[in-house]
Amino acid sequence: MRQSLLALLAKEPAHGYELKQALEQIFGSAYPSPNIGQIYVTLSRLEKDGLVRVVDVEQSNRPNKKVYYLTAAGREALDVWVDEPTEGPRVRDEFFMKLVLAPMTGIADRMALISRQRRHYLALMRDLNELAERTDQGNRVALLLIEGAMMHLQADLDWLERCQEDLS
Repeated sequence: MRQSLLALLAKEPAHGYELKQALEQIFGSAYPSPNIGQIYVTLSRLEKDGLVRVVDVEQSNRPNKKVYYLTAAGREALDVWVDEPTEGPRVRDEFFMKLVLAPMTGIADRMALISRQRRHYLALMRDLNELAERTDQGNRVALLLIEGAMMHLQADLDWLERCQEDLS
């Protein structure tokens, strides 16, 4: 959430509700709608860390609103975030740990674990397909996010098949 807010503030100053609306507009239903409380807590932490500054703006007939601006330190933190690679494939996989260790201890059958995990992934894939169908087809960002999740799931399903072949 921190980097997302910094990125939006790099474009233009905004108040919390505008940031929430921007995230919802950009990512649509493909990304969980952020909680406004979480946004304001994060903005407060960013201000405390010197990454944003806040200006109270007077409004007639309404309480003042807080508009957040990116600071030089915030821009630097954003540049670092953009420049560093994102985590890659996971080597420590919780399911694989279950798959290897549970049968060794006699508490689970390996094929039952694989079948349960496959059913779970297939249910997630169905949910993503439904989400893609409900998503505005003009929102390429949301559709790409959904497509990426589906491709990761397909890779996980392929990997389960490999586990079943090699470990049975």
